[in-house]
Order: sequence, then structure tokens, then C-alpha cells
Amino acid sequence: MSRALLAHVLHHPPLLAARSGAGARVGALASRIRPLLRLSCSAAEAAASSSEEAPAPPARKKRVVSGVQPTGLVHLGNYLGAIKNWVALQDLYETFFFIVDLHAITLPYDAPQLSKATRSTAAIYLACGIDSSKASIFVQSHVRAHVELMWLLSSSTPIGWLNRMIQFKEKSRKAGDENVGVALLTYPVLMASDILLYQSDLVPVGEDQTQHLELTREIAERINNLYGGRKWKKLGGRGGLLFKVPEALIPPAGARVMSLTDGLSKMSKSAPSDQSRINLLDPKDVITNKIKRCKTDSFPGLEFDNPERPECSNLLSIYQIITGKTKEEVVSECQDMNWGTFKTTLTDALIDHLQPIQARYEEIMSDPSYLDNVLLEGAGKASEIADTTLNNVYQAMGFLRR
Repeated sequence: MSRALLAHVLHHPPLLAARSGAGARVGALASRIRPLLRLSCSAAEAAASSSEEAPAPPARKKRVVSGVQPTGLVHLGNYLGAIKNWVALQDLYETFFFIVDLHAITLPYDAPQLSKATRSTAAIYLACGIDSSKASIFVQSHVRAHVELMWLLSSSTPIGWLNRMIQFKEKSRKAGDENVGVALLTYPVLMASDILLYQSDLVPVGEDQTQHLELTREIAERINNLYGGRKWKKLGGRGGLLFKVPEALIPPAGARVMSLTDGLSKMSKSAPSDQSRINLLDPKDVITNKIKRCKTDSFPGLEFDNPERPECSNLLSIYQIITGKTKEEVVSECQDMNWGTFKTTLTDALIDHLQPIQARYEEIMSDPSYLDNVLLEGAGKASEIADTTLNNVYQAMGFLRR
């Protein structure tokens, strides 16, 4: 989805067997996830055991790839569930963070706004702390290999695998068959292309994306089996695996932010009411109004993890992450508060946290050449790796070389 991680070599599990249901597919991936603490400990032990040996060459940093769609406004859920975590990841890994504009057209969208929203999203990445000297920041459509590899992968992806995807079922049901394009069905293959192009080690994922990552793993294994190894070598290639099979990187607990109007629904760009989310660029008065009007309950006091109080747990979690406090500290501070007092406390914390991001965003947007250069440089770095992967796949699949 510690710096000792840099010396650790991730173990890849055996091939996934075919699953007949989406639940089993998600469960299979969940069982493969290894806590980062275990990775850190393994790396530390390896370092300790080799301390008396001759120094080894520095290990390659593991590679992490992720992105956010530019449609809609980037909100608190996008920030706390993804972008904020990326800031820490860029110091531990080789990172590629892109704006997934090709995914943005799978449902009806406003064409004149797409380019503006893409630039805005890139500026938000930078304003939130993504450093272009540490991470490659680019626009998905600026690296043409994403689309080319998707087509190659599509030729070997069974339609039954795509028909099982939960998000397709949910979104197509809402939109209706007459309004659903083929891209909504096949975009998980594009997502697989996004990941596999960069030989990614780890992919940050939330609960709603584990099924897509498992599909990516299965596609990688299928292509490796069909075209890799000796088959590829006979065609003049180096042989071996065409794709690294990526692992899930699960975000910290509590990073899943729910709607302000329904504590059981995830905060979403597509929700019809803007009242359901805090957008990163919302001014102070809007944030104040949204928190003042957000859904609460009539129970006394405040508490985490009560299934009868999803809104309470969500708001406390937001406060915890925004302030950087522990769960115990938040409980000690807030358990005896009434809703009026807590909403004021939460509002102040949100405004204080978002104000520097908003100020930096305005500064970046006022310098178009700086943003253009960041995206150009990022696309260049990404293309070097993506083109190598793509050329290998073309060769292994038997295409005539140019």
C-alpha cells in the first residue's frame, strides 16, 4: 500500500489457486499480509548476524506505487488514508505516486475539468509533503506504457475474473447498464498494469482494494507462467519472471475515514452531499459548518469501537490521526466531553492541520512552470522503468521488434 526495512528482502508466497467467490479471493490475500513490524524485526536480525562479516553492497530499496483519481475534490479520507502515509513511505522506499487520470474516465465526467483537476491533485500531493527529490510524481496518461501493457494483459485475463469484482457490480448497478462503459469492467486490468509496469514490491491498499490487488497478483502469475522462463529465453530474452508479484502494504489502523453523515459508509468523492466529507481545500468557515452539522448520537460521553456508535468512533479516529495522539490519550482527553465541546476541539485541530497544506497549495498553483517541471521529471523517471518492462513483455509475447 524503520530504515531497517531497506535491507529486508520480501518473501513471495506460492501461486494463488483459482477462487470461485470474491470473499475467498479477499480472504486469501488477507492471509498473506505480513505485519511491517515482522519485516522490521527480520531486517534487524539479519543486520545483527552479519555485523562481523565484510560489508555488503547497499540493498535496493523496495519499490512502492500508488495513486489517486483527479475527479472530485481530494478529501480528508484520501489524505489520511493514502497521501499522508505516502509522506512517510518516501523515506523508506523508492516511491512512484501518480495521478490516475485514465481511471477517472470509467464513469461520466466533466472533460473540461479533467486537466485542471489533474494539476490540482498533483499540487495537493506536493502541498501535503510529497517531495519530488524523493518520489516520482507524474500523470498516468503521460506514461503511455500504462495503456499498452493493459491491452497485453487483457489478452490473458479471463472475463470471469473481472465479472467477480465487487466494485464493478456495485457501480454498474448504480449507473445502470446503458450508462456503463466497457472501461468500468476492465479498469482492474489497467490497475494491474499500473502496478506491474514498475516491478512493484509493495502496494498500499485499503480494505476496498484488496480484491484488486489479488487480481493483479493472479494476472502477474498467469503471464509469468504463459510467457516467462524458458519460453521467453528462447525468444532472445533473459528468461525468468516477467513481473514481480507485489505484496500488500496495509495502512495504519484507523486510517479508514468514514462519512460525516453516515458512520458506516466510507468518505467518498462520489457521495452526492458535500456535507459528507471535509475537502482538503475547504475554508475555515466551511469546515466549521460541516463539523457542527455532522451526524452524532445521544449516548453520554465519547468512546471508540462501540458498534452502536460508528459516528463517534469515526470522529475520534479523525481527531487521533490529525493530532498524532495515541488512542489512550484521546480517550483520556475526550471521554467525558459532550458533543458541543468535542466538535469545537475537532474543528480547531482540523483547521490547524490543514492551514499549512492550503497555504503551500496556493503557492504551488501560482507557479505553473514549477509544477510542470515536477510532472515532466516524474514521467521521465517512470517511463525509463515502464518502457523496459513493456519491451520485455512484447518480446516474450512474440511481437516483431521495431
